[in-house]
Amino acid sequence: MQLFRLNGYEKATMRAIADRAGVSIGNAYYYFSSKEHLIQAYYDQINVEHAAAATEALTGTTTFDERLTGVLMAWIDVAEPYHEFAGKFFKTAAEPTSPLSPFSKDSEATRLASIGLFRDVVEGSDIKLAKALREELPELLWLTQMGVVLFWVHDSSEGQERSRQLVRQAVPIIDRALRLTRLPGVRGLVDDVIGLVRTLKPTS
Repeated sequence: MQLFRLNGYEKATMRAIADRAGVSIGNAYYYFSSKEHLIQAYYDQINVEHAAAATEALTGTTTFDERLTGVLMAWIDVAEPYHEFAGKFFKTAAEPTSPLSPFSKDSEATRLASIGLFRDVVEGSDIKLAKALREELPELLWLTQMGVVLFWVHDSSEGQERSRQLVRQAVPIIDRALRLTRLPGVRGLVDDVIGLVRTLKPTS
């Protein structure tokens, strides 16, 4: 991160990173096969920090909208120090073949851990849902977080306040929409949506 600040992402080569860390270039490549894999380790660390902050936010509340707000806000808080580099990282992660893609095999462990966090949001909450929707909701909430991340990347407001406002206003809408799914006239539509999600979900 020091080298990114000094020289920019592109000029922060693996050799320069190894030199700054005081290790040989061979040793650096032993642990990280590319700069992208080194950044993947950064993502993993962010995920660990987010999980810790989110666990604290979830403690003592069973209200779904409060739990979801707490987890999404926790991510913004944890990621805030790295916002100035977010555009560069996102540019690489947006490439489908990049190991930094949130949908890549390299990112699978981090992705599943994050989805598990949203499963905790749902399972520990007061919200009542049909079984099929409850099963799919953690992954749908993770995709919601990906939308927040994209908005955050482009958010130039002080302290990314617009991203925080997005969470504050979007979560109650999500909460109300989910509670409406128990109404008889809505259940058929929900079944259709779940069927679409399961059809499009990768099988491997």
